[in-house]
Amino acid sequence: MLRDQLADFRAYLANPRLIAPVPMRQGWAVMVGLYLAGLIVIGVFLAVWQRAFHLPAPEAFRGFAPALLAPIVIIAAPVAEEVLFRGWLTGRPRALWLLAMALLAGVLLVAVTLHWHDQAASLGVIAVALAALVGWLVLRKRSVAPRWYGQRFAVWFYLSVAVFGLMHMTNYPRLSWALVPMVAPQLWAGLMFGYLRMRHGLVASILAHGVGNAAALAVALGFGH
Repeated sequence: MLRDQLADFRAYLANPRLIAPVPMRQGWAVMVGLYLAGLIVIGVFLAVWQRAFHLPAPEAFRGFAPALLAPIVIIAAPVAEEVLFRGWLTGRPRALWLLAMALLAGVLLVAVTLHWHDQAASLGVIAVALAALVGWLVLRKRSVAPRWYGQRFAVWFYLSVAVFGLMHMTNYPRLSWALVPMVAPQLWAGLMFGYLRMRHGLVASILAHGVGNAAALAVALGFGH
């Protein structure tokens, strides 16, 4: 089982492609075990790197009330991040449309926050929300990915991995090039979650994400972070 799963995982990463998901069974558990084992190995090397460059500890778990920490980290964050970073990977037109609208809304919200034509940007957010709803209604019955998306699927797959990993640099109080290797666990997670999302569906990647976050939270609390 392990050998077959590793072979399938390696083959998929060598040639990411649109595939029909199969039900979660033993294969999911094997991949989650591999994911956690990889986190341990990466963590050992990063502990050495962090000490060598005197890098700060991540602050991902700070700022939350103790009663909300576990629900946010183990449930809310995995659901939100998987929907945002991998919910659209199947290339369904409605998912791609919602992603485009979410990115545009994010840009407009930044403009509002920075007071760049904030009135126009605020109206733009409302317009984007309406466009997202209309687009979803129009595209909801279409399930075939656009040709341009399928032909460049490997690009979109690895772009989602890279953005997901680099986004976690914001967990640190200050940024530097020395911090780039510190997001290796998230890059590894992006590869694993992306594979699970395509092989077994979005619920599979959400559950794996929750397991990984639970493990990370347990380690952080154990070491007093």
